[in-house]
Amino acid sequence: MSKFNSSVITGWTAVAVSTVLASLFAFWGANENFHEGWYFRDLWRNLSLMMVQYMIWMFLPMIAGLLALWNRVLGFVVHTAFAIGALWLFGFRSVGAHWIAIPILILGIFYCCGRPVPVKWARRSLIFIPLLTAVFSGAYPAWRVFTRPGVVDGSLRQIQGNGVNLIWAPAGPGWDEKEMSWYEARRRCSLLTADGTALASQPVGVWRLPTVDEAVRTMIWRGRNAGGRWNAQTRRVSFRAPPDKEAPLWNQYSPVIYRWTADELENERAYMVAYNGYVKPVSKKVLYGCRCVKK
Repeated sequence: MSKFNSSVITGWTAVAVSTVLASLFAFWGANENFHEGWYFRDLWRNLSLMMVQYMIWMFLPMIAGLLALWNRVLGFVVHTAFAIGALWLFGFRSVGAHWIAIPILILGIFYCCGRPVPVKWARRSLIFIPLLTAVFSGAYPAWRVFTRPGVVDGSLRQIQGNGVNLIWAPAGPGWDEKEMSWYEARRRCSLLTADGTALASQPVGVWRLPTVDEAVRTMIWRGRNAGGRWNAQTRRVSFRAPPDKEAPLWNQYSPVIYRWTADELENERAYMVAYNGYVKPVSKKVLYGCRCVKK
């Protein structure tokens, strides 16, 4: 009897760990898919990106667990393969890789030694809990994406409100959807011609990167100013309404979701701002988008 109980506890422990892992990946994938993904015009391309880049991680522990419930030896082999894959992906000498690979291997041993009873409820837990997590956690981000105005405006635009009045560069070298370092973004703005359509051979000095305060104050939610405020002392932002990836500030069909600002922190870092108002200091060598401004 004690042996049976030990086997059941070991099996359910493995199922619980797999379910938690799959649910965490489901939560992350559903949110990130609608945050940085879902930028194509075609539905099938958005769905393909969602499955290949974001939701696949949810299925890995789910499928491995289901295979282990079907056949213990097969489950151990699959978990061992995932452990080796983690070591290969992150580097065999990486300490972090071992912290990932070893628990996966132990999980495979638990499946091999244990047996959750009843097995049908273990299968249901592995399947439905992560799927429900993905649905519920992705519902609000999906609603934000699906209700965005479908307008794309790549023209030179003067946007004013919330104490800011700036002209934003049109699509082109001053609003390039290719990502670049902070140094390159600042260089481009300095060389941008007055009409914002070309780069001069020498600095023109008309355009520049927006400050964090300017970028935050200009953020938009459903066609109206989002009421953003930036506290430079606490490094925190606040909004009357959560901003979104909307025209005329952003191109919702572009993969770029972060942009450089003019504000620096120390010598090696500068602030970037996301379309949802998230602000963070990062290395100036990181690649982000930019959009130049002028008075």
